[in-house]
Amino acid sequence: MNPVEIEEAVSQLALEPFNRGEFPFSFLRAFGNPETTIKRLRTGSTNQSDVGGVLQRSNIHIATCDAGEVETTLGLLRDSPKTAKTKAKFILATDGESFQAEDRTSGETVACDYADFPDHFGFFLPLAGITTVEQIRESSFDIRATGRLNKLYVELLKDNPDWAKAERRPDMNHFMARLIFCFFAEDTDIFVGEGLFTRTVEQMSARDSSDTHAVISEIFRSMDTKIADRQSAGIARYANQFPYVNGQLFSGSTEVPRFTKIARSYLNHIGNLNWKKINPDIFGSMIQAVADDEERGALGMHYTSVPNILKVLNPLFLDDLRGKLEEAGDNGRKLLNLRNRMARIRVFDPACGSGNFLVISYKQMREIEAEINRRRGEPDRRSDIPLTNFRGIELRDFPAEVARLALIIAEFQCDVVYRGQQEALAEFLPLNSENWITCGNALRLDWLSICPPIGTSVKLRSNDLFDTPVTQSEIDFENAGGETYICGNPPYKGSQSQDEEQKSDLERVFSNTDANWKGLDYVSGWFFKAAEFSRFSSADFAFVATNSINQGKAVSSLWPLVLGSDLEIKFAHTSFKWANLASQNAGVTVAITGIANADNKPKTLFSVSESGALEARQVPFINAYLVPGPQMYVEPRSKSLAGLTPMAFGNMPIDGGFLSFTRDEISQSDISSEIRSRYIRKIYGGAEYIRGQSRYCLWANDVEEDELSKQSLFENRLQQVRSFRNASKRDATRALADTPQKFGWIAQDGDEVVMLLPRILSERREYITAGYEPIGTLTTDQAYVLLNAPIWNFSIISSRLHWVWIDTVCGKLKTDLRYSNTLGWNTFPVYQLTENNKSDLKRCAENILIARESHFPSTVADLYDPRIMPEDLRRAHEENDEVLERIYIGRRFRNDTERLEKLFDLYTKMTSKKAAA
Repeated sequence: MNPVEIEEAVSQLALEPFNRGEFPFSFLRAFGNPETTIKRLRTGSTNQSDVGGVLQRSNIHIATCDAGEVETTLGLLRDSPKTAKTKAKFILATDGESFQAEDRTSGETVACDYADFPDHFGFFLPLAGITTVEQIRESSFDIRATGRLNKLYVELLKDNPDWAKAERRPDMNHFMARLIFCFFAEDTDIFVGEGLFTRTVEQMSARDSSDTHAVISEIFRSMDTKIADRQSAGIARYANQFPYVNGQLFSGSTEVPRFTKIARSYLNHIGNLNWKKINPDIFGSMIQAVADDEERGALGMHYTSVPNILKVLNPLFLDDLRGKLEEAGDNGRKLLNLRNRMARIRVFDPACGSGNFLVISYKQMREIEAEINRRRGEPDRRSDIPLTNFRGIELRDFPAEVARLALIIAEFQCDVVYRGQQEALAEFLPLNSENWITCGNALRLDWLSICPPIGTSVKLRSNDLFDTPVTQSEIDFENAGGETYICGNPPYKGSQSQDEEQKSDLERVFSNTDANWKGLDYVSGWFFKAAEFSRFSSADFAFVATNSINQGKAVSSLWPLVLGSDLEIKFAHTSFKWANLASQNAGVTVAITGIANADNKPKTLFSVSESGALEARQVPFINAYLVPGPQMYVEPRSKSLAGLTPMAFGNMPIDGGFLSFTRDEISQSDISSEIRSRYIRKIYGGAEYIRGQSRYCLWANDVEEDELSKQSLFENRLQQVRSFRNASKRDATRALADTPQKFGWIAQDGDEVVMLLPRILSERREYITAGYEPIGTLTTDQAYVLLNAPIWNFSIISSRLHWVWIDTVCGKLKTDLRYSNTLGWNTFPVYQLTENNKSDLKRCAENILIARESHFPSTVADLYDPRIMPEDLRRAHEENDEVLERIYIGRRFRNDTERLEKLFDLYTKMTSKKAAA
């Protein structure tokens, strides 16, 4: 269940008559527990309560009680030995009138009337396996409102099928934006009279809802008509009590979809919510999911947390503003200069979605401005910060509308907080008609025309709600010389998942460069365009992006174009999870990169320490791999920089699978043991090695086909290989058809000591899992192979040092590490090892292999599962890391950032020496 579904179930439970015996089971059912679980708890087979309640192990202990006994009962639950023994996360007591609960981990509590407990449903979301953040737990209203609006949206589309068509969906979205404004306005005194909109619709429309659409349409028409013109326009008396709003919000068509009785009841339910609680930071990204058929199934999970957004905005410019505020103290002149500076700052999000970054930027700047005004003795002063300084581009029309609406709501809320309700209301209406959110494709628009650094740009007037053609670039005031900060969370889309239009977008962006753009992430286009914008206007910019753009070949393809010789990385956050609310969506691993004109000031590198704490370091430089150090790019090498044993692809059959055999196929064949020993070999790819799976192949590269065809097991297979190769479009493959008994690419003689290394490595494992196989074992091209390599090579491959290097320079396939021999192994910097060093590393390698062997028949996948990794194997790896890292710096590294800093420093020195030589 998603949060919206949970909220609906909890709200329904609160409306039902309180049933003391059934409440615990109904409560658990509301959080997604299946009937089989409820049945086991009801029968007592899994209910371990010792106070006559319901206890679900590792989850919650619930007890109902007599009137007035809630606090006492909660104490019994708190002191219950079973509560502690079963590790219950929550305790809950209620008598149907009062409701109390406690989070036993954090100590947080809930105490409210029984009817109000749905307001706290976010407190209990961990019961549904949903990992919450504090902001979402405190934003129950946003989830509740989203759910109610979604029900109305779906119901209206069902009964107005024409509005569900692509050409009319914008009309439907416009209608929803207008409704949101009305609900907010009637609860915040923008409309005079409590619940004016909801009450008017309820009183003036027929009970069968046959004219509900007409009543709402007339109200909309009224808000688009100036008071002086209403009599001549024939505005109905019931609609005349609404203020003039316009500002394009109610201009254009006032057509409204028809309502059923169910839709009308949904409208009333939405209106009865307390819309004063709306949080535009979060609500915007939630509500945009209502209008997206693909995203609607994850309602309540669409948000970007304020702390994550501030990881971008604070170091980009907000920290500097706060620093200047601190520096100004009570100096009136300095405070005035800072206020004037802030009034000219533009924040530009060229992938703004529903406006999260813009709204939060605005609210943070208003907070700073309010403190300036307080210190200057002008607490009621009107804000000098115009909404039109917060610009955005959004591809889809509805999120663009929601972004503008969210900013309007944020402005009103800030005015109420900092100036008072009366002053806020006096200046709120009518809305101005400026449209500063552009709807269009950001990679095809001219950003300088949308957010010009100096002067005004082309004005737009439109009769359509928030209509913004691709050429839109309206600014209605001067802002010469102000600062511009570009920020956001653009779409990621790896090269393999881009559609044709997105590939065309990147081709257009990089058409005048030599970049190998076909392998770049879609987000790369935003970095390049921001860099071009910055070179024209000296703007700083920072984006959230998948960490793939700071790894692998993408680094040398993209970052020389972005940084050039004039820009540099001002700050960065190394990899962290940019997670959604849901447990089933753990979030994507991202990094934040902030870029500005090059200078001699220290740069700030944020990273998560091994203890989980956020650390900030001041460093002279940050390179494109987000490692302290001068700018440099790791390029593939054909030979090892450090003289390590050559690593190559395994054998490539190019056989359509016909030279491979299962164990059963061989055991059930009629070939003799002699033929089997001569021609059948074990063969492993990366997956087979990791999972301990047996696979066999025909290995007869020096044998004539005629001899093999005498064996019935081989005869048909060779014909199938020949047919497969002849059918290929590649000349080289067809040429192999004459020798179907031979592999297409042969990397081994077949009699070497083989160290095998999978090409794809799970991100979950903490070490790179190479391994040895018996002499005679073959490898496929899904693994790399080192032949007859000294065992100390295994020690290096198995180290944490090597893992972080591969993770950084080789890139990933989805979330898994993608090993590369030329980019990872051949570039890995190693100090020149003494014989004693090699001996120590050999001992460590042997200890790792012995620890693995002691757990036979556990597979590599089992042994390196971080949840159940054997302690002796972990200790062997720790010792290996200790020995190797002491060779580098005489001690263990403190964290991965320090490891990478040393490796890049050594790489730079080694490549410089090679170049000099």
